[in-house]
Amino acid sequence: MCQDVRAADLRPAQGRPVLSEGQRNNRRPRLDDVAAAVGLSPASVSLVLRNAPGPSAQTRQRVLDAAARLGYRPDRTASLLARRRSRMIGVLMDVRSTFHAAMVEDIHEAAEQHGYDLVLSTVTRSRDEQRAIETLIDSRCEALVLFGPVAPAKRLAELDRQLPVVAVGRRIPSAGVDVVRVADDEGVGLVVTHLTELGHRDITYVDGGRDSIATDRRRGYERAMRRAGLADRVHVVPGDHTEEAGALAARALLDGGALPTAVVTFNDHCAVGLLGALSRAGIDVPGAVSLVGYDDSPLSRLAHVNLTTVSQDTHLLTEHAVAAVVERLDGGRTGHREVVLPAHLVVRGTTGPPRP
Repeated sequence: MCQDVRAADLRPAQGRPVLSEGQRNNRRPRLDDVAAAVGLSPASVSLVLRNAPGPSAQTRQRVLDAAARLGYRPDRTASLLARRRSRMIGVLMDVRSTFHAAMVEDIHEAAEQHGYDLVLSTVTRSRDEQRAIETLIDSRCEALVLFGPVAPAKRLAELDRQLPVVAVGRRIPSAGVDVVRVADDEGVGLVVTHLTELGHRDITYVDGGRDSIATDRRRGYERAMRRAGLADRVHVVPGDHTEEAGALAARALLDGGALPTAVVTFNDHCAVGLLGALSRAGIDVPGAVSLVGYDDSPLSRLAHVNLTTVSQDTHLLTEHAVAAVVERLDGGRTGHREVVLPAHLVVRGTTGPPRP
């Protein structure tokens, strides 16, 4: 049976007054405050809060009740510093991406299952990727999970020599970091096959820019068109990741004369921008033009959008990303590896057979 703490521990420590409720409300409650409230030493209270042996069940309950009443929470940072581990995974995301936001929710669950927490750092219009990554390093993160990083492969490899790095969504040929991604070229190939099976031949692609993700998706479109015997109908319109790019692409297509019967876009944001512009111009989707996005983001599932798109399994992406971190930090793995997951086509209301 556990013995109770010594009688001397029941006396408040000298010079350690019990704070009033008003005084406590002005700052975060500390271990000393809990000790003063129950008349124990801080060492004895610490034993209870760490679930260490020694205090009796009655004493434990008194301490836990006082901690709850005062709103005491352990200083996790100080505790982890004492163990020389932060157990923090730094996550880089683009704050404008609904797809990244969906992955953040999933990676929280995956990290917690392994006893890790997250520090988020965002890329915005005024805050670039390098600054966001520096914030994560300064926050003592033990590893980095980067959603769609744009830094050169050499820079990412340099980072990986400081701490484990996992790139999510991007192919990195040098393999200087762990990579978890979807086969983007095959995903766009699924789209082209779907459209040609519906009877489409004039299929235009709205590009996503110059990074490796955009390159893979564009090449997937071009290869699929060649496989379908439509090499002479390949048509790529410049674009990027945004709704504005989709609207500009729609304007270019409308000004160019005869519209294609189908348009494939780099991502869902671009598709939604294009969808809005076509709607304002009186062009029926999918009656006159079928439209497909990529990512299966929450935006694509809205009832008034109902976008046919390519799904990337965010649960699997984030599970593999966290597993890669754990293998490096806790399992001792030293090499790098790439996990390539299949893409899946999600058919909704924006695609149909071409109008005769």
